[in-house]
Amino acid sequence: MLLPDHPVPRTRHRAARVALFLLAVACGTAVQAVGRKVKLVRTYRPGQSIVYVTKVSTSSKINSNPEELKNFFPPMPTNLRLNQQCTVTVSGVHPDGAADVQQRFDKFEIQTDAGALPENVRDSIVQAQQEVTQRMVGQTLTVHYDHDGRLVDFDGGDNLFHDIDGPVREPFMQMLRLSLEQLGGDSLYPDHPVKVGEKWTRNLGAQPVKNYAFQVEGKSTLHYSGKTRYQGVKAAIVDYHFENTLTPAVAGLRKGGALPQLEAMGMRLTIQITGKGQGRVLVALDDGRVLQNHSTLHQTLSAVMKGSEGFAALAGQLSQLEIQSDTEMQVDGSKP
Repeated sequence: MLLPDHPVPRTRHRAARVALFLLAVACGTAVQAVGRKVKLVRTYRPGQSIVYVTKVSTSSKINSNPEELKNFFPPMPTNLRLNQQCTVTVSGVHPDGAADVQQRFDKFEIQTDAGALPENVRDSIVQAQQEVTQRMVGQTLTVHYDHDGRLVDFDGGDNLFHDIDGPVREPFMQMLRLSLEQLGGDSLYPDHPVKVGEKWTRNLGAQPVKNYAFQVEGKSTLHYSGKTRYQGVKAAIVDYHFENTLTPAVAGLRKGGALPQLEAMGMRLTIQITGKGQGRVLVALDDGRVLQNHSTLHQTLSAVMKGSEGFAALAGQLSQLEIQSDTEMQVDGSKP
């Protein structure tokens, strides 16, 4: 017996209605996801721990006018690379939301390209970086962040840092500071819930502190680009770019040894560092911790000397030292 033809179109119509319904649900869900706002807030919890692997590479170019001006500053390597693994654990949380964080260096290696430097300087730098590599492993810093994840200061390594030779110490401290800022999510979090596509700005201003004798001014612009998963953790994708200006405290310059020599010759030294960079960071939606951060940074250090009394070699001309540097940083987090 033949079946009538009409059940077939009914089945097709029914399937079409189901398909339209599923499509409508899918579209409605997509619209809700786009319109939904998220609140990116750094919430510290005592005992919270994460392992970070950090890779930093910096290349620099040094110019001076006149050429002899370079002689008044310690020789510096033009390329540095830092590879480290550290375990970061929240040791205390303050009533205002700030936190004390223990950072233990499980692996540490710093390398420089000192081939173009004089042999005695090159040997000294190689020895210094070997000592730093050996001594950093197992060391623990206490890092202080405010409630927004901004680096306040760090301590616990005074003796270690003090013994590092000058040509390696300053670049090392710059790298370390940059690394600690990136791990904390420096000036990252908006002061209100944001939706996909929204932008916000944060002030980067900061005063000189014990381990970083620079006054900082600047601004960052951030963009919430969407959501993803990182090692199973729901995360927000935040793209950013920034510009800043760093002015060193005079006391910090005196420690380097160059400033007293120049002052004795009647010279006055003015230093300023300008920088701009960009990157992408993944932030955990549950507590705002940084899961991953990849960034690039370009900096220009300009040192201008004024006055010529007692310094005939530079009389009658503007003396200037300029250091251009480009830095790439990759920070990847994982469970302990």
